[in-house]
Amino acid sequence: MRAGRVVGPEVLRQVKLIELRARRLVTSLFSGEYRSVFRGQGIEFAEVRAYEAGDDYRAIDWNVSARMGFPYVKTFEEERELTLLLVVDRSGSVGFGRPRAKADVAVEVGAVLALAAARQNDRVGALLFADRVEGVVPPAKGRSHVLRVIRDLLAFVPTGKGTNLGLALGYAGQLLRHRAIVVVISDFRASGWEMPLRRLALRHEVVAITVDDPREFELPDAGWIELEDAETGGRALVDTSDAGARLKLRIAADEQRLGRERALKRASVDHVALATDRPYAQILHAAFARRARRLLR
Repeated sequence: MRAGRVVGPEVLRQVKLIELRARRLVTSLFSGEYRSVFRGQGIEFAEVRAYEAGDDYRAIDWNVSARMGFPYVKTFEEERELTLLLVVDRSGSVGFGRPRAKADVAVEVGAVLALAAARQNDRVGALLFADRVEGVVPPAKGRSHVLRVIRDLLAFVPTGKGTNLGLALGYAGQLLRHRAIVVVISDFRASGWEMPLRRLALRHEVVAITVDDPREFELPDAGWIELEDAETGGRALVDTSDAGARLKLRIAADEQRLGRERALKRASVDHVALATDRPYAQILHAAFARRARRLLR
């Protein structure tokens, strides 16, 4: 985080409240299944040995087998610890939402995941960004460190309003020296992030958690209203009583959402879709349960 930032008593009170709420959710959401949820990334190479009947042919090391003239397979063991990096969007657009802002949902979800990782004695870090990377908490272990991560997520006030998600993803790749879990929490309302995300997903286990507000996709019939872009400050008058105008906005929003889903699928990352008007706990639990079942196949 930026040096010299003073954290007041109100922020510390919020940290305690969010820790208590998040700890209850960690127990109900994961119930010890955190490792199985991220099992696919939590292994490291151990050795090469001769092939035995029943071994998975996909583990064959073809280079060694060619040199030795007999099939050899790679063996792996579970890493003693994992690294979780939270990449959290704090641009102007995530300040929108009702009854909760998208940023508030992002902070609490980040706290839940950080506490779940800490329970397994894993390393946790955070990267906060807007139009540039503005805050970094290097990954480390321990309860006090996780509370620092939660505190910084709560206290952070960005200087910029724009979104440079691609830059943040590239920075995350440079920050992590070993394979890690990277959870990106954002509304993905940006451009130029698709290729950096694909590059990051080649080396790390990446989960994209999107947070949207329903009014971004369906404007209410409220007559003439002035819309303001939270990142550029641009304004426009829109007659929401005009069904045709509402339809055009809905079509544009749906196209943006579908484009985002296609890009995430092309990058081969898991996608969890959250909304500001729905409790996130069960959605998160269901998504991670599906992931755990898929990894066990």
